[in-house]
Amino acid sequence: MNKFEQLGLNESLLLAIKDLGFENPSEVQEKAIPVLLENETDLVALAQTGTGKTAAFGFPLIQKIDAEDRSTQALILSPTRELCLQITNEIKQYSKYVKGLHTVAVYGGASITEQAREVKRGAQIIVATPGRMQDMINRGLVNIKNINYCILDEADEMLNMGFYEDIVSILSDTPDEKSTWLFSATMPTEVARIAKKFMADPAEITVGTKNSGSATVSHEFYVINARDRYEALKRLADANPDIFSVVFCRTKRDTQAVAEKLIEDGYSAAALHGDLSQAQRDTVMKAFRGRQIQMLVATDVAARGIDVDNITHVVNYQLPDEIETYNHRSGRTGRAGKLGTSIVIITKSEIRKIHSIEKIIKQKFEEKTIPSGIEICEIQLLHLANKIKDTEVDHEIDNYLPAINEVLDGLTKEELIKKMVSVEFNRFISYYKKKRDLSGERSERSSSEPREIRAGDPVRYFINIGARDDFDWMQLKDFLKETLDLGRDDVFKVDVKEGFSFFNTDGEHTEKVMEILNGFDLNGRRINVEISKNDGGSRERRDHNGRNERRSSGGFGGRRDGERSSGSRGGSFGPRSERREVGFKSSAPRRESGSIQREERKPRRSEGSSDRPASRSFDAAKNRRPRRS
Repeated sequence: MNKFEQLGLNESLLLAIKDLGFENPSEVQEKAIPVLLENETDLVALAQTGTGKTAAFGFPLIQKIDAEDRSTQALILSPTRELCLQITNEIKQYSKYVKGLHTVAVYGGASITEQAREVKRGAQIIVATPGRMQDMINRGLVNIKNINYCILDEADEMLNMGFYEDIVSILSDTPDEKSTWLFSATMPTEVARIAKKFMADPAEITVGTKNSGSATVSHEFYVINARDRYEALKRLADANPDIFSVVFCRTKRDTQAVAEKLIEDGYSAAALHGDLSQAQRDTVMKAFRGRQIQMLVATDVAARGIDVDNITHVVNYQLPDEIETYNHRSGRTGRAGKLGTSIVIITKSEIRKIHSIEKIIKQKFEEKTIPSGIEICEIQLLHLANKIKDTEVDHEIDNYLPAINEVLDGLTKEELIKKMVSVEFNRFISYYKKKRDLSGERSERSSSEPREIRAGDPVRYFINIGARDDFDWMQLKDFLKETLDLGRDDVFKVDVKEGFSFFNTDGEHTEKVMEILNGFDLNGRRINVEISKNDGGSRERRDHNGRNERRSSGGFGGRRDGERSSGSRGGSFGPRSERREVGFKSSAPRRESGSIQREERKPRRSEGSSDRPASRSFDAAKNRRPRRS
């Protein structure tokens, strides 16, 4: 006997449930459905995103609706267009055997007159975003004064998005005697205020512990230096070859920048933030649902309402400003009983935030180290071997086998395997063999202690030439490469100031840099080069005239004033892309998260910075060779 039958659902709903392949109700469904079917009551249900809340209120709502009455009987409010459409689609699937029941979605970004026309034709259930619903009420295009049921889905997210006044206004336009069902992941003050104002002695259901995280999500964090944040993200992606993830950033600018870097480095990624048009957003989400995009880089606001199945990881590239928001982020994975992982990339100073989150979600984090290059190569090698093993052979290839056998004639089985695997694997080996290990970054070594320079470590230099010598970062990089006889990727993180500059090389080139450049005569000017105390530049050094020069450590991640970390080498490196340099002109200085660069003259841009339009990310992803073959 199907367990849904025991909840009191009627035959038409049970037929739809059978078609959908549902076998066992989730905990929130098991608790909510009988209560809502048996009583005309208000309800507050606390359950994590992805626990089956739509069916928990959808099944009893459909059973209570009078399909022969064409008037609007129920209103469902949801925070975003995506969630609004998703709920509408699910309600239609659940009610497929209920003759005459119509559900209409009302949301911004589409024709309001067409939506009003659909409602007027007869919509017993309206699913709406608060903003568009309020607009339709103000225009007299909808009548909800006689509804029997009002459902607030993802109530905490709607209030976080600033819809409190709209929700209060909409609920004030509904009858007092209706039933109100409130579903939320958490119970912040504003949600409690709504419940107190518009609900009478509501029944309460809590799945798990109040405000707790989902039991199907594991939580882990990685401590890194701020300058290594992007490199850590790439390594975590490479260490999880089948990753299908949402990567969260705090700001639209960071979201766009990280997505563009990932695309330049050959990953299938795209940005999702508030500067995208609705058409761009729809295109990105369609590609993400179709798994054409494996890493969706998003802001918290833009990601609200996203409900995509089988997301394997949520990556907190930056922790949210509000600790409670972490619960919403992690709820994007581990859905429908499947396991998921929430990853946090933090600096040492942010560890206290992890402890605060643990108290709220009542779950422990596991501290892990960023995988080494060798570990990643091992993972990728085995992944490739398994992929080859599991590939189904298309026998269309049989016609070409004689010619292929002729080309490969003389190779032993072992040689053939090595060559075949190397086609994909060589780029990982060549990329990671000289890369330093990002683990062990929590060293207690004093900042005044000399840093040991190793061949694979990046070394940052101060050089006493800059903009007044008619250099921008591209010209200085070319000058350094030619003078030092280095490759195109051996000089990176070039940052040009008025009378001085910074640049990086790997440690193996340090002796050459110091020997050739110190004392070099540039148009009658003697060049002086010094090594920073770390590869991001020291806080205090002497300039070429011997004066102390103090630099502020303000800005995100402890970067120096006027010194930006490009995150990648000008978009010119990575295990999955053809190496190429990209330079973009900008009419405005780039602003870093948490700091503003101030200079008297027009700011010069650092290597690798970009001000490309928001629409570029997904377009670029479509035009590049897929990250994983």
